[in-house]
Amino acid sequence: MTRQNRFFTLLHSCTALVLVSVLLTQHAFAWGVDGHHMVNRLAGMNLPNDVPLFLRSPEGLNALEYYAPEPDHWRGRGEPQLADESAPDHFIALERVALLGSLPRNRYDYVRALVPLQTTHPDLPLTVERMGTQPYQTVEMSERLKSAMRDYRALLADKRDTKPLEAEIIFLAGILGHYVGDGSMPLHTSIYPNGWSGPNPNGYTTEHHIHALFESVFVGANVKIGDLEPAVKASEPKLLGDVFDDYVAYLRHSNTLVEKTYQLEKAGAFSGAGTPDGKAFAEERLAAGAIELRDIIYTAWIRSADPVAAH
Repeated sequence: MTRQNRFFTLLHSCTALVLVSVLLTQHAFAWGVDGHHMVNRLAGMNLPNDVPLFLRSPEGLNALEYYAPEPDHWRGRGEPQLADESAPDHFIALERVALLGSLPRNRYDYVRALVPLQTTHPDLPLTVERMGTQPYQTVEMSERLKSAMRDYRALLADKRDTKPLEAEIIFLAGILGHYVGDGSMPLHTSIYPNGWSGPNPNGYTTEHHIHALFESVFVGANVKIGDLEPAVKASEPKLLGDVFDDYVAYLRHSNTLVEKTYQLEKAGAFSGAGTPDGKAFAEERLAAGAIELRDIIYTAWIRSADPVAAH
């Protein structure tokens, strides 16, 4: 092999390693940084006027957007215990969760309910690490937000400084937005998160590229916040009756779109500039995340005024 050929072989190998590294990094960021930023900013922009102004101000919106990808930073190799602990909070394998029947409302009831299934279905990966805890993390974050908003109301009533608490509320709302955004991405609700497995009569991709291709590469290149804004603005803010039930229904709807995601990928809808169907699908999913986040934040604010029962 000539020196020139060795050079081009080495260059090709290095380029391949860089591309693999990029794809792995993009896979780690659900919706990619761009998608998460759009979900959080649009949710904040469309909060009703009775939500405190600091959440809707330019500074508040910038902070909501900034915090959007933060939970993915907790999944890096530098903090291995944090990465292992937090990874299940980003997904839930609803097809296997169906073995439980109704989903327990409490995180630890859910963990306990998985134990007997591990005995009756030894062939399935039914540990909490493989099943995911997405709805629990999201609802718990919404309750942290509501608690902080209750404290904010108390400080206002006492005419005390609210600035530190405002910063906490924006942080909590921003982190909440990450998980709500994850839930709008169908592959975060499925046993097929990054390539089809098992029987595959329709010939869907089994390569581990669909996740990053759709949520990061395609969205980052083709979807802009202005594309989503009309759909979010057209949706009236909603006070949720039961956040857990509403959010689980939201996840179940995302899960109905798993096969459509694979169908679109097979048709080339996410390759390069993609297709109109691929772009419309990404826009609808991101807008759904922004709408759900807006409604959960709004509900937390309204419910923070409710009296708390004494123990």
